[in-house]
Amino acid sequence: MAMGQEELVFLPLGGVGEIGMNAALYGFGPEKGRKWIMVDCGMGFAGEEQMPGVDLMFPDLSFIEERRKDLLGIFITHAHEDHIGAISELWPRLKVPVYATRFAKNLLETRRLSEPGAPKVELREVKPGRRVTVGPFELEYVPVSHSIPESNAIAIRTAAGLVLHTGDWKIDPTPVAGSVTSPEAFTALGDEGILAIVCDSTNVVREGFSPSEKTVAETLKTLIADAPHRVAVTTFASNVARIRAVAEAAVACGREVIAVGRAMDRVIDVARECGYLDGLPEFRRADSWKSLPRERVVALLTGSQGEPRAALARVSRRDHPDISLTAGDQVIFSSRAIPGNERDVGSIINDLIEQGVEVITDRTDLVHVSGHPRRDEMVEMYKWTRPGTAIPVHGEALHLDEHARFARAQGVQNVVKARNGSLIRLSPGTPAVVDHVKAGRLFKDGDVLIDEKDRAIPERRKLMQAGLVSVAIAIDEDGVVLGEPAVDIIGLPNRGRSGEPLIETVVDAVSRTLSGMSRGKLKDSESVEKTVDRAVRTAVNEVWGKKPACHVQVVEV
Repeated sequence: MAMGQEELVFLPLGGVGEIGMNAALYGFGPEKGRKWIMVDCGMGFAGEEQMPGVDLMFPDLSFIEERRKDLLGIFITHAHEDHIGAISELWPRLKVPVYATRFAKNLLETRRLSEPGAPKVELREVKPGRRVTVGPFELEYVPVSHSIPESNAIAIRTAAGLVLHTGDWKIDPTPVAGSVTSPEAFTALGDEGILAIVCDSTNVVREGFSPSEKTVAETLKTLIADAPHRVAVTTFASNVARIRAVAEAAVACGREVIAVGRAMDRVIDVARECGYLDGLPEFRRADSWKSLPRERVVALLTGSQGEPRAALARVSRRDHPDISLTAGDQVIFSSRAIPGNERDVGSIINDLIEQGVEVITDRTDLVHVSGHPRRDEMVEMYKWTRPGTAIPVHGEALHLDEHARFARAQGVQNVVKARNGSLIRLSPGTPAVVDHVKAGRLFKDGDVLIDEKDRAIPERRKLMQAGLVSVAIAIDEDGVVLGEPAVDIIGLPNRGRSGEPLIETVVDAVSRTLSGMSRGKLKDSESVEKTVDRAVRTAVNEVWGKKPACHVQVVEV
């Protein structure tokens, strides 16, 4: 391949082999003069057990940071956090225009860019169905159904051909709020000729069609009408269709809606501004809860994923200042637990049941549907688009592998299996992985971003498993130990298997070790620290069965 030949390439830096942190690059031009666009810039949630002390994860964008002068813009498919949540944190490293629809733009401004210290991001509004030209790229926003308004696929046109980036989508002819996925629009793209489809894989392992949001709305209407007392509904704050469905159900049976939770308030404000809650009365404040008759209220609560600081968790612990539930009240989980959150959600459900509250989930009633396509919906998409190549994204390894087999079964001749960092040449020639670049994760640790190689996380994991022993020793220049070493243990049990105090085990190990060292060796601080460390960990392991982390500090006097 000549070095100066123009190529169209695809490079995912997040969202492939995982769910979350979506960030995809498209490049066009010769290798040394390539121009780039990014589609989405999202975050992921870190599990406390795997990443202690870390709440958020972001894709490592160092590849494109090094080529920032050639990045033309960031294009947002929709306003979910796994697609926009990294903008405020990572945009200062890129400083390019961010293109988004009105709803996504307003929600980004309200949720992320209103925080203290947030950057002044250059946001440009895009109309669904319109085209935007930047450099060698022409991008068309193609509306799709999803669990948030104004979701779009993006048709990316270049001199090398058309690529369809589906974003998150499903087929829903009655979405309650938001767009439908138009067969005509995608068939027209297929008629034009699609070089490659980069497609959502989330629900490829599920058969059939996803139920409609309208069906969920009907279920919620029945449940709320039949409830004898208070009803609380928890759902993803961004699901405007679900918010509207609850509000319509409340109006139909003479109840009032109280929205509780900052994230919920922000989405409701943006949804009203964009017209998605037209015709519905204003929602009441949380402090109205106790003044309304028990049978005339419906609460919309944040916390469907078990977040400990969200409204529902506080209600379940009985420490919310305004909202309380009593036996006979009802809580509807109009959501499904994201993998990794099951334990936290289950804990809240158990707490509510112990209080006599009736809990309804999608295990018994159709109170939630996914925003991603099942297999029969994907069959339709492939019939409409007829791509030359399929590249599965937005899923873990299982989903990507199953999607690859599925695409071949639909008659797609070429399927490329990608992972984060896979550089795929889409044109000229048959699309294929041609290189691998640096891709990884960044972790938000307090107010600091750290990378995967930072020692903080593995050290915290070790502390979680086996605690810490701290030893301070004063030694003079002649190698004489001054006074008694200072010893402390953190995160260790008080006693070993035979009942001996562990602090005494540590003190004895330190004393024996120092007594056995010559003055010459005691003058070598590094040697003392290593020897005492080894002796303490061995001694504790003999009586406890675990080796703690050990920090030995020699103070030279």
